[in-house]
Parts: sequence; structure tokens; C-alpha cells
Amino acid sequence: MIKDVFTTADIKLPHEDSMEVWSVIACDQFSSEREYWERVKAQTGSNPSTLNMIIPEAYLGEIDEETATKNICNAMEAYSNQDILREISDSFVYTERTLGDGSVRRGLVGAVDLDEYEFSGGDAAILASEATVLDRLPARIRIRRAAQLEVPHIMAFINDINKTVIEPLTSLAIENLPVLYDFDLMESGGHIKGWQVTGTYAETILEAMRALHSKDRTLMVMGDGNHSLAAAKVFWDELKQTLSPEERESHPARKALLEVNNVYDPAISFEAIHRVVFNVDSSDFISALKENLTQGSAANYPVRWTANSQSGEINVAADCIGDAIEAIQAFIDDYSKRNNCEIDYIHGEDSVKKLASLENCVGIILPAMDKSDLFATVKTTGIFPRKSFSVGHAKDKRYYLECRSIK
Repeated sequence: MIKDVFTTADIKLPHEDSMEVWSVIACDQFSSEREYWERVKAQTGSNPSTLNMIIPEAYLGEIDEETATKNICNAMEAYSNQDILREISDSFVYTERTLGDGSVRRGLVGAVDLDEYEFSGGDAAILASEATVLDRLPARIRIRRAAQLEVPHIMAFINDINKTVIEPLTSLAIENLPVLYDFDLMESGGHIKGWQVTGTYAETILEAMRALHSKDRTLMVMGDGNHSLAAAKVFWDELKQTLSPEERESHPARKALLEVNNVYDPAISFEAIHRVVFNVDSSDFISALKENLTQGSAANYPVRWTANSQSGEINVAADCIGDAIEAIQAFIDDYSKRNNCEIDYIHGEDSVKKLASLENCVGIILPAMDKSDLFATVKTTGIFPRKSFSVGHAKDKRYYLECRSIK
């Protein structure tokens, strides 16, 4: 019998009149744009908000972590005790997020079993897509250890090319499901609408998910928020050592709330993250690039270079795009270490070309990833190298919205 990796949950939401100021974007966005978060502070004011339950990365390095964690826990306790949150029990939430380009991304919020997740590779139902930076986990673990609630921005993908799990809810929601929220997200984040899915409708989803899982041991691959899920995993592995077998089965910290998306949803886009190398002899770098990364007998991935208004292309031989990016990154890391160069990771070809027009600068434009490459690479090579791809634009990232008790 297939075990349910993804299940309904007892989900907490704020009352409807506070949604716009309650929901803020993921803490790791706009980390170099303090003005963005200052505007968010001004908009939320003294109102209940998920802003008070996170630490925006724009402020890391200048805050006292112990005080910030205490403030987060106080806010969670206040929101839980002051009738600010309402609970919908044993439910999924079906979401439709209207993005900046007008497309609609469909998702399903529920809980995953952390015993079925591995962030360091291996054989598991839920796997990380990119390398987990272990130094980023301790602060997150300390907050989760102390927190009463979880409020996630995590997104995971399922490999559902036949669209059997989430997409059938599109027409069902309009006619049969109760609306939980429907509002514009702050700071030009688009629009979000959510419906409660429970009872026989929820069981239909579970059956479709089981059928998908029966075809592939790897049911989910992480999209965004892997470090948050990894922190939840580490904390659960720590906590369960203190519990009896019976307590482990039902403890709320065993699960983590997240949104599942179909990787084949037309609104899901993967954008390459390009490389720019500074303080480099561009001619020497390009010669070394051509010498070390050449076309072979395996599949080839086109990689473009640009420097001083000149450009060219080489084909990198690899079994999958993850291996191609790994080969490129290994070359850049080695060359830069030997020649004291600096590397930056850039979104958008135009930005790369602009930077590469500067003296002693080379831009490397990576190929876009096909959706079918995500699961194939994770299952073949384990994980993508760091900074391999981005899921959509910054303003289209997930906003904090739903909560769940983990105590």
C-alpha cells in the first residue's frame, strides 16, 4: 500500500478583513533592497501580519537573533490567543495565484511527512533540487524549536504531466468549494484566491497522489524554501528521539505545511541564473573555457559567452542539464581561484551583456532548463549545483499566508 506523503492539515488563517496586510512575501526575497521591506513595514503598521513571524534576510547581520526569535514567538502566541486566527480542519487549500504577467499558477496547500524527505540526496519520496547550505540552517532550526506555529513559503513540485492531481480542481472550485480568501497581494504581488478542499474532494486528491507516487518513488522535488523545510527536518529528527513510537506517529512537528505545484503548469517557468566573472583576462578565460568544455558524444548543451561586445558559443557534453551546469561551475570556480577572479550570479541576459561589456569582464549565459529536466536530473545526479535556476520572478514568489500549529 502506498503511504500518504502529502496529506490534509488543520490550517489556520486570519479573519478575512486583514488579509492584505497579513500576507507578506518570502523572507529571502529583496535581500539587497531594504526600501522594499521598509515599505512593507509601513503598510502593515501595528496590524497582525506574518511580517512579525519572520526575519527578512535584508536585516540579517544587524539584528539580535535571540530578541528577534522571542518577538516572533510572542507574536505567534498573541495571534493564537486573541481570536485573530481561524482554523479549517482536515483540509487542503486549492490556490490560484495571478502572476505579474497575468498567468495563473495553481497550487495545493497541505502537509508533508518529514520522515519522507531528504535534503542531502538519496532514496526518498521528497528530495531537494539544489545543494543545501548547512550554515543557513541553525538560525532557522532555533526559531522552529521555539515557535508555536509554522508559516511557510515553501513550494514543491510534482511530476504530473497528465495533470491528474491539481488541475481537476479548477472547474470544481468554481461550483463546489467554499472560498477561504480572495485578495490582492501587497507590493504588486498579483492576486491570490483560495478554496477549502475537504471530504470526498480531498480523498479524490489523495487517490490521485497515490497513483502518481506508485509510478515513481520520487513524488516531489523542492522548488522554493528548501532551507526552511530542511530546518524543519533537522528539528523533527532531533525531537523524535525524545518521543515514544506512538507519539512519533501523531506529533504535529512530524509534518510541514507547504504548497505543491505541478511542474507542467504553464505558469511555472524556470529561468537560468547566469554567471559573470570580474577581474579576468577575457581572452585567456575564453580560451580556457573552450579547451575545458567541449562538445562530446553525449547530449550537448549550448553555452554562450560574451566579453567586450564579442560573443560566441560552445556546446557542453553532459547527460543532463544539471551535469552541464556542474561542469561549467567547476571550471569557473577553479579558474577564478587560480586567477583571483570574482564571480556573480545574474538574472537576465541583458544584465549579463551590460556587465560583460566592462573591461576585464566575461559573461556566461546558461541554457534554459526544460521542465522534464528537473526530476530527471535530481534522480540521476542527486541535486543541481548552487544557483542553477530560479522559479519565476521575485514578485511572483510565494507569500506567507497559511499557518499550522507545530506544538
